[in-house]
Amino acid sequence: MTRLFGTDGVRGVANKDLTPELALRLGRAAGHVLGGPGHSVLIGRDTRRSGRMLEGALAAGLCSVGMEVRLVGHVPTPGLAFLAKTNGYVAGVVISASHNPAPDNGIKFFDHRGLKLPDRVEDEIEKGMGDQEALPRPTEGGIGLVGDARGLVKAYEDFLVSKAPRLEGLRIVLDCANGSTYRVAPPVFAHAGAEVVTLFDTPDGLNINDHCGSTYPAALQRAVVERKADAGFAFDGDGDRVVIADENGGLHDGDFVLALAARHFARHGRLSPKLVVGTVMTNGGMEATLARDGIRLERTQVGDRYVWEAMERLDAQFGGESSGHVIFREYATTGDGILTALEVLHLMAAEGRPLSALGAEIEFWPQVTENVRAARRREWEEVRGFKDAYDRARANLGSTGRLVVRPSGTEPVLRITVEARSETIASSTASALVAAAKEHLG
Repeated sequence: MTRLFGTDGVRGVANKDLTPELALRLGRAAGHVLGGPGHSVLIGRDTRRSGRMLEGALAAGLCSVGMEVRLVGHVPTPGLAFLAKTNGYVAGVVISASHNPAPDNGIKFFDHRGLKLPDRVEDEIEKGMGDQEALPRPTEGGIGLVGDARGLVKAYEDFLVSKAPRLEGLRIVLDCANGSTYRVAPPVFAHAGAEVVTLFDTPDGLNINDHCGSTYPAALQRAVVERKADAGFAFDGDGDRVVIADENGGLHDGDFVLALAARHFARHGRLSPKLVVGTVMTNGGMEATLARDGIRLERTQVGDRYVWEAMERLDAQFGGESSGHVIFREYATTGDGILTALEVLHLMAAEGRPLSALGAEIEFWPQVTENVRAARRREWEEVRGFKDAYDRARANLGSTGRLVVRPSGTEPVLRITVEARSETIASSTASALVAAAKEHLG
C-alpha cells in the first residue's frame, strides 16, 4: 500500500487526488492523534484557489473530534511553524504545495515545537484514516469551534523585523511568486529601511509560481540589473525557500547561503562544531570550498525534515538544501525564505563586500538535474535496463563526479542529477540516463 504522507506532507492535484473528502478524514484522524477534545490547532494556507476548500474540510474534520481550530489565512509555511509554538497550540497545519503549480495542493503538519511530524506519528494518523468509525464523535458542547486568527501573522512579521539588519541605502528586489510572502516580505524589508521593489505580489488563486518565484528567477535577475539594486530575492509559493540575485544579476542558491554563513562564522571563531548539514544534492564544489576552511559537510537524504534531524543530532548551526531551503537553527525550525534573505544581507554587511564578490570565492561544479515522468520510478533500482545504464554512468564518472537518482517525494517524477567537473560530461551523462529512464521505466 502506498504511504499517504510523502517527504513534505500529503500532496496531490486539488479536488482530484487531494479531495475535500480526504481532507475531512485527515482532519478527523490527525485531530484525534494530536490532542483531541479541548486542544487548539492553527491552520494557515498559501494563495491557491483550492486552499479555502481544503481548509473548510480539514477544519470540519478537526472540529468533529473536539479540536478548536483557528484560521490564520495567508501565511508563509515558516510563519505557521513559528506561530504553532505560541499560545498553547498543540499543532499547526499548512495547506500548500510549496513551489508546485497552482492545480496542486498539499497538507503538512507541525507539532507544538514547530517541527514536522515524525514518521511514526504520520503512520498513526494514516491508521486512523482507515478506521474512522473508531474515532470519537462528541456532540453539543464537545464539538470544536472555528475562529479567526488572521491577526496572529503580525507576530511573525514582528519576529522577522527583530532579526533584520538596518538596510538604509539599499535597494532590494523581492519576487513574492504570487504566493504567501506577498503581505509579509515587503513591509519587513521596508521597515528595516530598504527601498523595496516588489514583483509578483498580486495573487489571484491561479498564478502562484506561474513563471515567477524561486523556480523561475529570470524576471528577478533582470529587475535587479535594470533597477540597479543591491540584491534580489525570489521566494517560492509558501515562502520556505529563496534564491538570490546579486547586483550583477548572478544567481545564487542554498549552497551559496550555507557556504557564506559557515565560512563567515568559522573565520570569527563562532562555528562550533565546524560543520554544516546539506543533502545528497549539495554541490561537490561547495563541499570542497568548505573543506579548505576546515569545515565538514554532513549529507542527508533530500527533505528539510532530514536536514533538521541531522542538525539536532550533530548540534549544527546551519543546514539546508540547494533549492534555497535553509535553516538557521538559532532562530527557526524550518526553512524560512524571508529570514534567509535577511541573514544574507547581515553577512553581506559584515563582510563589507557585494554578493557577487562573496559568490566568486565559492567553488561550484557543473550540475545537471532532469525530471522524468516514470511510472516505475520508485522501483528504478530493480529495473535491469535502467540499473545497467546507471551503473555504467557511475563507473564512467568515477571520482570526477557524482550521480544521484531518486523518486520525487512531491511530484510524480524521477529526478536524475549528474555532477561533474566538466559541464559537457554532466550534460551527456544526464541525457543518457533520461533516455534509459524513458525506455525502461515507462
